[in-house]
Amino acid sequence: MTPALARLAALRLILATLTACGGSASPPPPGLRVVTTTTVLADLVQQVGGDRVILTALVPKGGEVHTFDPRPSDIVAVTNARLVFLNGLGLDPWAERLAGDSGSSATVVRLGELVAEERRIVENGRPNPHLWLDVANAIDYVEAIAAALTEADPAGGSEYRAARDLYVERLRALDAEVRDRLAAVPEANRVVVSFHDAFPYFARAYGLRVVGTVVKAPGQDPSAGDVAALIDKIRRTGARAVLAEAQFSADLARTIAGETGATVVADLYTDSLGDPPAATYEGIVRGDVERIVAALGG
Repeated sequence: MTPALARLAALRLILATLTACGGSASPPPPGLRVVTTTTVLADLVQQVGGDRVILTALVPKGGEVHTFDPRPSDIVAVTNARLVFLNGLGLDPWAERLAGDSGSSATVVRLGELVAEERRIVENGRPNPHLWLDVANAIDYVEAIAAALTEADPAGGSEYRAARDLYVERLRALDAEVRDRLAAVPEANRVVVSFHDAFPYFARAYGLRVVGTVVKAPGQDPSAGDVAALIDKIRRTGARAVLAEAQFSADLARTIAGETGATVVADLYTDSLGDPPAATYEGIVRGDVERIVAALGG
């Protein structure tokens, strides 16, 4: 048995024990119980669901979704949920297994897979899962969230649709704002490297060119040869910045930048929310854009 399967088996045993001992437990509070994998997805759901939903994000703020290890409380949350929102496309496969092994009757919604296939960026035969960093794709997520909430809770349909419409209006304004901010950066300066491959949709939508990544995947340290090749590429392309995210150490990014003269833009948020003002999806997009534009000379 693999370590991952062993952990899930242990979680199932814990769940069975909790269920057997739960005869005197208080019933759950009223409301539509919803689970998301990440805090980013949780905020999108909260903006639409408001007070009608009781929301749990499995990966905590600042956590790493790619390598997350579920806890006993997570299997309980999934078991009690009516809806589970994943990103899918390889970002959070552990949640797929968790939902299946828990025996939950929750409807699982894979938001990334609901975006039109022709809009996906495929790399080495696999779609990149970070679609929401293009705000237009996040709007598609919101539309799908509103539809799923309405199907699970028809009585709240009018509230969900009204909240969706207001939020989509804000997101369209945010999309236009990001385009204007990046357009102010000289095109020759819009060349960057990212720590991991989180920015292709953002780059395609808003006019950046990503010429490399520090790590091939979270948890996989680059070899000395990989680092040397990336340093050479930064020098050849004139990449102005190395984009480093809050959930990863920026030490290697700083080492590479020190060899090339690039600027490190540390503590960006892509897969997770942070503390205010990065406590909402709109907040992380605005904060990331402000820091990237400043580093690129906009």
